[in-house]
Amino acid sequence: MIEVKAFPDRDALAEATAEVLAEALSQPGPKTFAATGGSTPGPTYDRLSRRDLAWADVTVTLTDDRWVDIASPLSNEAQVRGRLLVGPAAAAKFVPLKGTGATPQADADAVEPDLGRITPFDAVLLGMGPDGHIASLFPGDPNLAAALNPKGARLCLGVDMSGLEPFVPRVSLTVRALLDARLAVVLVTGHDKRDLIEGVLNGSNIDYPVAAILRQTSTPVLVHWAA
Repeated sequence: MIEVKAFPDRDALAEATAEVLAEALSQPGPKTFAATGGSTPGPTYDRLSRRDLAWADVTVTLTDDRWVDIASPLSNEAQVRGRLLVGPAAAAKFVPLKGTGATPQADADAVEPDLGRITPFDAVLLGMGPDGHIASLFPGDPNLAAALNPKGARLCLGVDMSGLEPFVPRVSLTVRALLDARLAVVLVTGHDKRDLIEGVLNGSNIDYPVAAILRQTSTPVLVHWAA
C-alpha cells in the first residue's frame, strides 16, 4: 500500500505529482481533492492547474490552514487560490477551513459537516515537516492522539499553537479524514526527510505523526521525493 518514488530533480517531482493527481481527478462525476500548503507543492499546483480536467466537477479543500486572514502571506488558502485555482482550474469549487469563527475550533466545528459531504477524497496531497508532522498535527500537541486516531470522532480540529514556525493557530484535518481517500500522496524534498520516512517505514521512527499515514493498510499512499 506504500510506494516510495525518487525523482532526479524537483521539476520531475512536480511533473510526476501533477500527473498522479490529474489521473485521480479525471474519473467521471464529482471529484474531491484535499490540498496541502507550504512552498514545496507550488510547482505541482502550477502544472496541475493547466491540466484539461472537468474542473467544474472538482471540489478542493485543504489538509490544514493557518488561522490567519486570507490576505496574510501565511495563508494556505491564499497559496492554493493563487497557484492551483487559476486558469481552467478556477472552475473548481473550494471549501475553506478558515472561517469567521471566534476560535480555530469554532471554524473546525463549522466546516465539519461540509467535509462530511465531500469525503471520501479522490486524492489527498500531504507535505511533511522536519519534525514528522503532517497537516497541522504536531508532535507534543495535547490533542494529537485524538487527531491521529483513524477511527476518531472528528474530521477537523482546531490547533491552538503550531509546533514549528510560523507559531500561529491552525485548523487541521484529522487522520480519519486524511485516510478517507482513494489515494494519498506525500510530497517531500531533502535527504533529512527521506531518512525520516525510511525510518518510519522500517519501524524505527513510529512515534512521528507521519507514521499514522505510512504505517497503515487501508489507503494507498505514494511518497514522492527529490533532493
